[in-house]
Amino acid sequence: MEFLTYSPETSLDDILADSHRNPQVIFKHSTRCIISSMALKRLKLDQKLNVTVWVLDLLNHREISNSLAAHFGIPHQSPQMFVLVKGQMKGSATHEKIDCDFIQNHL
Repeated sequence: MEFLTYSPETSLDDILADSHRNPQVIFKHSTRCIISSMALKRLKLDQKLNVTVWVLDLLNHREISNSLAAHFGIPHQSPQMFVLVKGQMKGSATHEKIDCDFIQNHL
């Protein structure tokens, strides 16, 4: 897995386009939340999946989180993960459901 930072310069359209070549994951992370930190650690422990994980810092970029919620039609939660394949969201998970098995099951 490759971990990248989702920032204001990141384009959701580009991520969706890239998902046609390689699955993409958006992970909405709160650095103040132990559950979020544990979920991110679970993702980083499994390097077998060939996906790109975009990590969005919710404390610094809540407006991006709100735009993702509006785009995908899913209310904001933290932590939260979206699995993107072939330009579409194939699954979303929150809290303890965030792990590599969830990603694998939605590829």
